[in-house]
This record gives sequence, C-alpha cells and structure tokens, in this order.
Amino acid sequence: MNLDLLIAELVAGKTAALARAISVVENTRPGFERLLGEVHRSLGRARRIGVTGPPGAGKSTLVERLVAQYRSAGLKVAVVAVDPTSPFTGGALLGDRIRMESIALDQGVYIRSMASRGSLGGLATTTREVCDLLDAAGFDRILVETVGVGQSELDVGRMADSTVLVLVPESGDGIQTLKSGVMEIADIFVVNKADRTGADKLRQEIEVTLGIRRGNAFRHVRAHHGRADGQAVRPMVKRPGRPADRSLRAASSQFDRPTNPPPDRPTAWDQPVTLTSAVKNEGVTDLIAALDRHHDWLNQSGELEQRRRRRLLERTREVVDRATRKWVWEETRAEQLISERLDEVAQGRVSPYELAQDVLEELKQGEKI
Repeated sequence: MNLDLLIAELVAGKTAALARAISVVENTRPGFERLLGEVHRSLGRARRIGVTGPPGAGKSTLVERLVAQYRSAGLKVAVVAVDPTSPFTGGALLGDRIRMESIALDQGVYIRSMASRGSLGGLATTTREVCDLLDAAGFDRILVETVGVGQSELDVGRMADSTVLVLVPESGDGIQTLKSGVMEIADIFVVNKADRTGADKLRQEIEVTLGIRRGNAFRHVRAHHGRADGQAVRPMVKRPGRPADRSLRAASSQFDRPTNPPPDRPTAWDQPVTLTSAVKNEGVTDLIAALDRHHDWLNQSGELEQRRRRRLLERTREVVDRATRKWVWEETRAEQLISERLDEVAQGRVSPYELAQDVLEELKQGEKI
C-alpha cells in the first residue's frame, strides 16, 4: 500500500481512498497511526453530531431525514452508524443503513456501518478516528448514530460537538428523566414518534427536569398567594400623577424577567426539547434549527474550542494507553513472568495484585525480551 498516495487521494475527497483509509484504521493495519497523524492537519471543518437513544427510538430514520435536509442545503454529509456486535459469534447485522436506502445512492452522502466490537460505551473503539478521516475528506456534517444505548453509555458525548438524545413516549415515566447518565450529556432532546399518546407529557417532564437541574424549574409557576418565586406581592397603590394600577399578573411578571448576564460571561446553553415524527418527516426543520443555534452558542461561548481540546487530550491518552499495552504484552517478558508464577496465584500464596506489582517493578528495571 502506497500510504502517501492514499493520503493525497483521501484529502482530495476520493471515495475509494476514503473507504480504504477507514479499513486501514478500523483494522489497525500497519501505518494506520501515520495515516491519522498526516490527516490531523486537515481537521476542524466538519461539525460532528452524535445521535443516541434507546433501541427503537427511531434514530436511523431521524438521521436519514437530517441527511436529506442537509443535502437540500448543498452540504456534504457522512454517516457513521454503529450496530451491536454479537457476544457469541462476534458478528453484527449492520441494519441501520437498511433504513437509509433513500440516501445511499446520493454522491454527496457517505455511509459507513461499524460494529461496536464489544465496546461498552455505545461506540466502536475507532469511531472517533474514522470521524477524523471523514473530516479530512471534506464533509460538512458528520452524523454518528450510536448503538441503542441505556443510561450509562456516554462515549458519544465525548466525541461530538453536539449530542442529540432521541426518546419516545414509551421511554418511561418521569423518574427516568431525573436519572443521571445519558440524560445529562444531551445538548438537544428529541421526543420522536410525537404522534403517539404521551409525547407532550414526556416533553413536559424533560423540561421540568432540566429546570430542576438549572434551579429554575418553578420560577414561572405562580404560587397560591404571591409571586412566582414564592414571595408575597404587595398590593399596588394608586399614586398621584401615575397611570392606573397594573394587574397583579403584570406586577409579578417583572420579577420573572431574567437578568442580563455580564458581557464577559456568555449565557449557559438551555437544552431545547423538540418534537419530531421522523416517519412523517415532521419537526426535522426545528431540530436542524436547534443544532444551528447550539453551534452558534459553542462558537460564541468558546465551548467549541474547549470541547475539541478535551477531545484531543483524551485521544492522546488513548494513543499512549494503546501503545503502552502493545509494548507491555509484545515487547517485554510480562506474559512470561506471569505464566511462571501463575501456580503461586492459584495456590493462594501470592495475590494477583502482588504479582502485578512484581511484574511492573521488573519492567521498570528494564526486564525486556
């Protein structure tokens, strides 16, 4: 494989080169780290959007609708669809792309299906690196659809600029919206299949939960007696030379008006909750508008740069971890040292922790093959 030619064709946007490059990275073939290192200088153009949610929430159909809208605006779009790997056979039915057949033949769309390969975070291990290749190839939007997740698969929140959490009316009761985990990483909430009973109720429960976390859940809810914030409202008194008394509603509304933040401190992002029906192609325009608003906020607040810096920090640590593991098991006597004393561990004379500490001490002293 001519790696220099592959890199040149990839940056030029050739689809065949992109497919070959992804295979090289996904299978960690020789030269994959050099390939990623060379394309690093070409990154930063694409917006990375993560789409996550429980199985059956309609993520694939919603992604298909998003792609169609972006294509109508003339943007190049890439989709990385992650499907679960079988714990028994190691295989995967890459079924997400079956639902995207209407966009599969579009020359401005690239769809790559990936297996989760046992990853516990909802994404394949190399998903972020594949996104780098797509970014370098000149795509404007990269949509990453995770494997159907529960409450603790949070990898998507660390790799995306914007994270969309897709829920459906059957996602559970109000207690589910209060739980930590995936409910906390979303930048935008989507209640899909909104034509079903309970969609409005779920949206209200999510909005209340978001308000509780921000500390203003009941700021606009009028108390039985008094202001919306629970304090008593003094009666309005007619004064000479002043207009007629205002109503209590008008009087209390002045206390509900949010104060302006200091000019050097941008307003925090308030996660919107949108209703969609992906099958009917309803509400998708509102979702795209919310994504655009979030991207504008990321730029204005400086959060976009911070998120990407954190992403690079995590990536560097992952590369160091991967290289360290490879060195320990392939270039040192660690495996042999463990095998030689495994009987002691089995007989209870040495614990795994003591043996591991002994192995590390020997490695620190330069015990190599």
